[in-house]
Amino acid sequence: MNEVAPPRVSRRRALVSTAAGLTIAGALIGALWAWLAPPIHGVVALTKSGERVKAYLGNEADHFFIAAFLVVGLVSVLSVVAAVLVWKWRAHRGPAMVAALAIGSAAAAGASAGVGAVLVHWRYGAIDIASAPVSPEHRVHYVVEAPAVFFGHGPLQIAATILFPAAVAALVYALMAVSTQRDDLGAWPPVEQPLGPPVTAESALPSAQ
Repeated sequence: MNEVAPPRVSRRRALVSTAAGLTIAGALIGALWAWLAPPIHGVVALTKSGERVKAYLGNEADHFFIAAFLVVGLVSVLSVVAAVLVWKWRAHRGPAMVAALAIGSAAAAGASAGVGAVLVHWRYGAIDIASAPVSPEHRVHYVVEAPAVFFGHGPLQIAATILFPAAVAALVYALMAVSTQRDDLGAWPPVEQPLGPPVTAESALPSAQ
């Protein structure tokens, strides 16, 4: 069996490079998401009682879910690709790389959400219902709202968006690890595989019943 060659990159540098590379890729995904995510069209209307209300046109409110799902989907795809590429970095296989992969995937999700939120806010702005130009003569004002990066504002919903890609990356890496026969995963330094007991003529024969 061919043994892996000594790595030219230190383990610490490999771990930092993995986490940092995923974070940068997550920021780029955030910019891509800001371009792809559909905005939400709605209206600010003045009721007969003089109250200002905001409503969405047709099924435009569904875009809140679509946009948030798009963030999770894009970063999850990044996590799968990163897990496969990192696994091919054979010399550094092991638990430490799994931790760097998971941390990097979570950081990528956070970076994509942060960059995406800033860009769509800059592109579409914020809706100020109080200053909307509605009057008894013009009771309806059409608005465009920025898409959302999270499924909701609760801490559990935000945490799920951040941690889900990390779980996907760890799962993909684990599936490849269990398919490897070597206990050391073929990483560096190699670990000698224990040999079984010697086979003799007596042990090879079936025991008498």
